[in-house]
Amino acid sequence: MNAETPDRDVAATGAATSPEERDAAISRLLGIRSSIDNIDAALIHLLAERFKFTQQVGRLKAEHGLPPSDPDREKRQIERLRSLAEDAHLDPAFAEKWFNFVVAEVIRHHEEIADGADRP
Repeated sequence: MNAETPDRDVAATGAATSPEERDAAISRLLGIRSSIDNIDAALIHLLAERFKFTQQVGRLKAEHGLPPSDPDREKRQIERLRSLAEDAHLDPAFAEKWFNFVVAEVIRHHEEIADGADRP
């Protein structure tokens, strides 16, 4: 290390690490990121599965003249998911934001179905 190019390990952490420690940390980081990638893939598949069911709900609602949204159910689900988040040590506000994002997309799909955009 010279004065013009400070060691990044020292700059990032405030402590110098040996090349072996750095390699071990990088190896561990790659393993953790691999686990994160696997979880992300599982979440995408679960969301796709969830949307298959919400499409069925949308078709049923459209066939029977029911509104695309159900504010009472959404309120109950938010309460339920916030409680689950607390139990899982996840920020309940984050869980609610996620749910609201998903519900907005579901309602959009239901409106499209009701307008006939989903009919064969």
